[in-house]
Formats: sequence, C-alpha cells, structure tokens
Amino acid sequence: MSLQSIKYVQGKLEILDQLLLPLNSKYIDVKGVEDGWKVINRMQVRGAPAIAIVGCLSLAVELYNENFDSKKTMRQEIEGKLNYLVSARPTAVNMKIAADELINLANELTKDENCSVNEMKSKFLETTEAMLEKDISDNKAIGKFGAEAILQSYGKDSPVKVLTHCNTGSLATAGYGTALGVVRKLKEMGKLEHVFCTETRPYNQGARLTAFELVHDKLPATLIVDSMVAALMRSKNIAAVVVGADRVAANGDTANKIGTYQIAVVAKHHNIPFYVAAPLTSIDINIANGDCIIIEERPDREMTHVGEHRIAAPGIKCWNPAFDVTPASLIKGIITEHGVFSPHNLAENVKNLQNV
Repeated sequence: MSLQSIKYVQGKLEILDQLLLPLNSKYIDVKGVEDGWKVINRMQVRGAPAIAIVGCLSLAVELYNENFDSKKTMRQEIEGKLNYLVSARPTAVNMKIAADELINLANELTKDENCSVNEMKSKFLETTEAMLEKDISDNKAIGKFGAEAILQSYGKDSPVKVLTHCNTGSLATAGYGTALGVVRKLKEMGKLEHVFCTETRPYNQGARLTAFELVHDKLPATLIVDSMVAALMRSKNIAAVVVGADRVAANGDTANKIGTYQIAVVAKHHNIPFYVAAPLTSIDINIANGDCIIIEERPDREMTHVGEHRIAAPGIKCWNPAFDVTPASLIKGIITEHGVFSPHNLAENVKNLQNV
C-alpha cells in the first residue's frame, strides 16, 4: 500500500508534514485557507499536483461550515481565496489551473437562476472533493503509458534500470505518483530491475522522500548524490530517465526541480531517453516557452544549513532557484494520463483533448 500524504473527510483535512520525514511521520490539521497557504509555502506539502489538491481542499474545509447570505458573496470569497492560494508557490501551474476552473464554476453557478445558495455550495464542494480520486486515477494512467513507452524505447524484453530526480510519488500527489507512478507500474509488470534516485539538493527531496517511499514499497532502489549522475549513466546501463514537472510550456519546455536540466543534458550525451511525467494540469499552453516561466527562488538557509547545522561558510552569498527549465529538444516524450506526446506537437494534442 502506497503512502497517504493527504487525508480528507468532509470538513476535515490533514496532511503528512514532509519536513519531518523520513524520521517522523506526523499529520497536521489544515483548518482553512490560511493554513493551506502556509503548509504549501513552507513545503510541508509539495509536488505540483498535491499543492493544488491541498490548496483547494483547504478552501473546501473553510466553506464546509460557513453559511452565505447570497451566491455573490460566496463567489467573491471563493475567487479571492483561490487567488491568494496561487501566490504560495507561483512556479507550479496546477494550483493556478485548478483555481481558474473553480472560479469559472463559481461564476456559472452564480449566474444560474435555478441554483440556490445551498446548491451552489454543495456543487462546489463536490467538485473540489473529486480532485483526490481523479488525481489517483490520472496517475495510474500516467504510470501505464510511461512504463509502456520506456519498455518500447528500450527494445529488450529484460527488466530495466531507470533514474528519477526529486520526489514524484504518493507524497507529491494524491497517491501512486507521476514519474514514480511509472516506476511502480514497471514493478507491477515485473519489468523493473532497479531504480536510482538522486538526493536532490539542496532540499533533499530524493534522499528524504523518494528514498522513504521506495523503501516503504520495497522497490529495488539505490540513492545517489546529484553529482554522480554522469558516472551512473556511463556504467550502469540506464534505460531511461523519468522525472515530474511543475509547469510544461506550450512548446514542451519543462520547469522541474533544480538539477533536472543538467540530468537531461547528460542523458542526451549518453543516448538515454528522457521523459517528463505530468498530468494535463501541469501543462500551460498559455505560456509559449520556458523563458516565460516564473522561477521561484528559495531562502539561502536551504543551501547553507542541513537542519540546524550550518554547512556553508558564514558570509557566502547564495543563489537558490527552486526549479530549472529543461528545453524541449532534450525531452523524448511528455507522459500524460492521455498518452505520451512528443514536445513538438504537445500544444496541439492538449487543445484537442480540451475540446473533446
């Protein structure tokens, strides 16, 4: 059974505090939007899909026990608080897309003269709560399409070795995972020989979180430091790299955890296919290319300290972007819940799916 990072029942939301992992598993209450913003901004919850789900459910918790005099008042509160949640971590597009969709829903329900205030609230909560189940279903589809693509590209019937970066599993989603969902599916198919995960400095999501999930699920896995990637590819017969995404531009350029870009460059040198696993909610066709993606910069302390222990020389300046952008030219395929798309026709495929 995979880990559960988000627990929700009507009116009550708890998240697994990922700052305490892997040594301490503790769930904390999210009692409303302010709590939702804080746990996202502090990275107690992280991963683009999980950020969107927790943000939206934090609003559901707040609305659940609240009564409104009019639909207009409810709509104004929904719009204001969703836009506030988007500001917690701006690079990940999932929260923005979810906010826009829910604001549009609130606008439609407000205009519907046959919909009462209570019916509007009920429909809004029902739509928000459905995000959890849909995310798990989407992740399993991503896992299936990704595993099949890797095996087809590898061209051999034997199990494969893969490399992943950062955390893209149950801790970053509602469950199962995106890139780690591909790894899980390979295991279910009996086609996973080994998975290597990077430590993912400076926040160590790979060492703390991905390694925690791999051990929990008893997957054959090895942790490497970020600077070992080239040596690994040269010596270990890696079949593919599969990573997640916080935002994919219309041309296929992809923003993901810092360090992803250099892995893609090294993979290209070694002729190893590089895949991005992401739901459609991570694809922003309104952004032409990766140069337009806002890159969040994090505090110096994440680089200078490990826990309470300082590891960097006092007085040194730091540059700490949380993400980098991998050019589409380095990406073999974008793995979505609807199939694997080449970056060069990604926008066309997404538009077609949106019009279905």
